[in-house]
Amino acid sequence: MTANLKPYPNMRDSGVPGVGGVPAHWNVLRLRNMAEVRASNVDKHPRESETGVRLCNYVDVYKNDRITPRLPFMRASATVRQIERFGLRYGDVLITKDSEVWNDIGVPALVEHVEEASPKVVCGYHLAVLRPFLDTHPGYLFRALQSTAVARQFHVRANGVIRFGLTRSAIKAVRAPAPPLAEQAAIARFLDYADRRIRRCLAAKLKLTALLPEQRRVIIHHAVTGQIDVRTGRPYAARKPSRLSWAGDVPAHWPVASLRHRYHQCLGKMLDSSRITGSDPVPYLRNADVQWDRINVEDLPTMDIAPSEYERYTVRRGDLLVCEGGEMGRAALWADELPVCGYQKALHRLRPRSARRDLARFLYYALRCAADGRAFADGQFATIPHLTGDKLRAHRFPFPPLAEQEAIVRFLDRENRMIDAAIDGARRQVTMLRDYRSRLIADLVTGRLDTRTAYEIKSLIRKDIPEY
Repeated sequence: MTANLKPYPNMRDSGVPGVGGVPAHWNVLRLRNMAEVRASNVDKHPRESETGVRLCNYVDVYKNDRITPRLPFMRASATVRQIERFGLRYGDVLITKDSEVWNDIGVPALVEHVEEASPKVVCGYHLAVLRPFLDTHPGYLFRALQSTAVARQFHVRANGVIRFGLTRSAIKAVRAPAPPLAEQAAIARFLDYADRRIRRCLAAKLKLTALLPEQRRVIIHHAVTGQIDVRTGRPYAARKPSRLSWAGDVPAHWPVASLRHRYHQCLGKMLDSSRITGSDPVPYLRNADVQWDRINVEDLPTMDIAPSEYERYTVRRGDLLVCEGGEMGRAALWADELPVCGYQKALHRLRPRSARRDLARFLYYALRCAADGRAFADGQFATIPHLTGDKLRAHRFPFPPLAEQEAIVRFLDRENRMIDAAIDGARRQVTMLRDYRSRLIADLVTGRLDTRTAYEIKSLIRKDIPEY
């Protein structure tokens, strides 16, 4: 995309920290010399005596870098003078001027086609309108404000302790590179072209990160319920109804039994702060510490658990911990991350009654499949839902022979590792694409690359790219 972009031959110091060198024939101007700056005072609270309008507010700008009539603007009111002064026009550039987070200051958005909107769209209270002068290309100004070199100036000028804000004079004082108008248009066109391609790639990667967890759920369901024989990759020949809403039919030789017949269940120790003496402090796990297939052991609180209570209230390798509240059924296996660790009453501890018959790792996958199928939702919405010990022990699961449980666990562990690697790779690519877009904007806006040398420029001047 940038292979034919060459550096400018002659550069000079811009005099602006963070901008560095710019082409020798470029100017570096304050925003007051590039656009008219108007800080809005239109409040979102309507008054009956005023004219009805639609309000473009902070969220509209923060979440969308293009402002179009299709956005769900909120209804508001404004005076006739406010409509004249802050009514949006094609080619205006909006920036956020107030925020509780300092790096959300100065976020830009380019206004497109809002004259078609009815009622009129006006700029909201926490925004400022930059209306470019004739020698400033709106698309270039928008991209210049996106660049890190200009954005940092907004961050430095933002005042406040709890809420940060930019004054109109602070906005006007920000300096940006200002190439000749023809080069501004070329830079804006090239960045629009590149941005469309990057966005398509980003959308594909984000869709992939959303689809991979669904693929994981399907694979787990097929393996745990015997839709396929993971040892051969083919369906089982004989099947029978499981009478479980989330499982459907299961292989005929798999028994379907209540959990109480296959596992010992125990709730953790109730935390009683009035009885904590500090004589036998033991770190303990809470509901929030147990996530799917992951247990947090950092900064755990402690409670008194005497050595005589270790058998009942501590965990050992291979124990399956299941959440009693919150996301009911969420589970993870304990792998001896700590020498001694207890667990609170908000967690169930499950141990196989016979290690020759059951594998706790298989039950973990069965619980995950059951939770996805809403097996633990009992329909009681009047109170906080809980997966009590009686309910958990009564839940029925399919239990393959031990050899098949081991084969299913090996298969699912392998598939999970591949899916996790694919998700991590897609997320890294998303980060790299976003970094690449930011770097490309910065390089073109500050003149490190010359768009005039790109052979693509002629093909970029198309009807679907707006001229301002």
